[in-house]
Amino acid sequence: MTKKMAFLFPGQGSQTVGMGKDLYENFECAKEVFTTADQTLGKKITNLCFEGPEDALKQTVNTQPCIVTTSIAAFEALKSEFDVKPDYVAGHSLGEYCAMYASGVMSLETALKAIQKRADLMNASAKGGAMSAVLNASEEAIKESLNEASKVGYVDVANYNSPAQIVLTGDEKAVQKAGELLLEKGARRVVPLPVSGAFHSKFMENAGKEFETFVSTLDLNNASIPVFTNVDASATTNAEDFRAKMPKQIYSSVYWTQTIQKMAADGVEIFIEIGPGKVLAGLNKKIVPEAKVFNVYDKASLDAVVAALKEDVVLV
Repeated sequence: MTKKMAFLFPGQGSQTVGMGKDLYENFECAKEVFTTADQTLGKKITNLCFEGPEDALKQTVNTQPCIVTTSIAAFEALKSEFDVKPDYVAGHSLGEYCAMYASGVMSLETALKAIQKRADLMNASAKGGAMSAVLNASEEAIKESLNEASKVGYVDVANYNSPAQIVLTGDEKAVQKAGELLLEKGARRVVPLPVSGAFHSKFMENAGKEFETFVSTLDLNNASIPVFTNVDASATTNAEDFRAKMPKQIYSSVYWTQTIQKMAADGVEIFIEIGPGKVLAGLNKKIVPEAKVFNVYDKASLDAVVAALKEDVVLV
């Protein structure tokens, strides 16, 4: 009997110039993913990932399709070397599209078109607002501070990243006020984020409504592997549920902590982060420190994961 396993896919902020190049050069299936992205989106995703420049890669309209392309290329490379089927998949914000692809909800072309449309709409709506990461604040302090800061303007939680980290979103003054209050109430740090707008907030509702129209035209399937969705941290398999949740995700909180906690409660002991960076692995160590965490982002890390799996790491 094997231990339960989940595949995780990273979100915005994990991008680096050069990501995916090693996979492209070593795995034909990864190369095909990048080639399909270039052709489907009509722009050089490959060049943006491998060469940047960083300023271009950091633009939301480029970041989202580039991370999705790299993560899916890493997923295909892993499958080509060791075709293990996880019990669950999940992705952080834009990473959810990789999770839906991995579970068969959408084709590669559909995932690419959807994430590009999402990025375009979010970018167009990103006018004003702010976001800040908050470290080591208690639930009570967060609740009290948001309540008080709401008198200044709109502020909400964008991401529940780990028990030790949340991200605030909303009006610039309200986000700043909430941060000040949280520091007074014992938070370790408040870090303003270099973003172009208040993502995962009500400021993105118009983008969500427009995306709803787009999503209504997509060809979606039921998931072959349950996907834990950001908006409710619930295992989802029905195609129409994905269609309803995809637009909401743009303007709703990302319940990442709750997602990982639910997976662990259901017996998941091994998590594999697939895509650029190690952000989710770091969060996992704070959410479920007892679980094993692996990363797949280049050939060396992929080889290490395959070796670990073949050495019966997944066996009871």
